Amino acid sequence: MRDWSRPGAYPVSPGIHRIPLPVPDPGLHAVNVYAIEDDAGITLIDGGWAGQESEEALDLALRKLGRKLDDVRRVLVTHAHHDHYTLALSLRERFGARVLLGEHERPTVLAGFRSGPLAQEGLLRRCGASGMVVEFARALRDQELPAELVRWAEPDEWLSDGERIRVGEYMLDVLETPGHTRGHLVFQIAEAGLLFSGDHVLPRITPSIGFERAPEPLPVSSFLDSLRRIRTLPNLTMLPAHGPVDTGVHRRVDELLVHHGDRLAAVRGLVGAGEETALAVAGALRWTRRDLPLDELDLVHRGLAVLETGAHLDLLVGDGMLTGSTDSGGTFRYWPSSAAQR
Repeated sequence: MRDWSRPGAYPVSPGIHRIPLPVPDPGLHAVNVYAIEDDAGITLIDGGWAGQESEEALDLALRKLGRKLDDVRRVLVTHAHHDHYTLALSLRERFGARVLLGEHERPTVLAGFRSGPLAQEGLLRRCGASGMVVEFARALRDQELPAELVRWAEPDEWLSDGERIRVGEYMLDVLETPGHTRGHLVFQIAEAGLLFSGDHVLPRITPSIGFERAPEPLPVSSFLDSLRRIRTLPNLTMLPAHGPVDTGVHRRVDELLVHHGDRLAAVRGLVGAGEETALAVAGALRWTRRDLPLDELDLVHRGLAVLETGAHLDLLVGDGMLTGSTDSGGTFRYWPSSAAQR
């Protein structure tokens, strides 16, 4: 599908429709939510970003199926980023829908109730990017927050790896795939050959790593392990959160594993060449499918790039390939491990 983000309700399997909803991020274009019909109503996989535009798009799509917003009985959320979680909370508040989320998203959800600096500020300073912290503070101060922001809240139910959920004729298997976030879930319908992959495996985008309110210590390690877990499954049809439906998840998993292998080698090589901080290493790399330098990215994506570079560097430290320490200014500096050179 050329324009996967065009509004509508697109069938992917009997009783299952893909519904793209708008998000206020021009880089993402939209987020796919998936409506599964049964006699009791609608179960959504992911909720979308809370706001009038998204809610109206969801309402219009459901009406094409002969349903309404108050037919949504529950929302199974892959992870607690705003474009997946907040409209689910809004549907609960307005219509009583139940919201279910992975149990290891709990630290991130609870962190959303706290005021004060986000974890990313400390991580950016550790990466040598204190200037970005100032830029983010200025951007937040100048930002006009939309009036329809939903109240942050916990889900109705925390989901665990290995649970099974019946939705009409389908049985969904809950699989933990940490990495993009520490509690990310995917949902498998084995008999239909479908994998609701959330942001864990995307057909056109390399999922960001390290951007959440309560990040885990080694998210790249978790992400790679989660990719390998998906690779052990049958080659299912991928129903991603961003991008078109893809007929086979194995090919994309293999591409992502190669990408991160290449990235780890490049990062290690740059430290060997004398770059010492995550900011410096990120500045020497190219980003996005357009191979842009760091300083040509917008502020949010520059922050994502630096945090992800730090996550790659920390994995190499954990594996003994690099070492380092924190300097007097709070920046962690890396250098080659003498043990790795022997």
